[in-house]
Amino acid sequence: MAKLKMPVRKNDVVIVRAGKDRGKRGRILRVLADKNRVVVEGVNIMKRHTRPNPQKNVKGGIVEREAPIHASNVMLLDPDSNEPTRIGIKTLPDGRRVRISRKSGAQVDQ
Repeated sequence: MAKLKMPVRKNDVVIVRAGKDRGKRGRILRVLADKNRVVVEGVNIMKRHTRPNPQKNVKGGIVEREAPIHASNVMLLDPDSNEPTRIGIKTLPDGRRVRISRKSGAQVDQ
């Protein structure tokens, strides 16, 4: 299976565009490129019933954590206007390729 090109990366701030958490903003915690999914902080919360495990120092009970959502349902926020934007790629004079915002043209990568 070919590796998909992901438009977003870890620690990007995104907004959810579709689904039950539509409109929520959060930071990307993990990118699952092989499944084309991302885990966003505070979005798609699921409850998991866990057993106590004293060896790993895990308490039992109901634990809430984020589940992955499809990458097409999130959109990067523009660094200037804080609005959703598409992503483009620009080559700098020194040869580096950086992501830019299609809305404002601002550079997303540092």
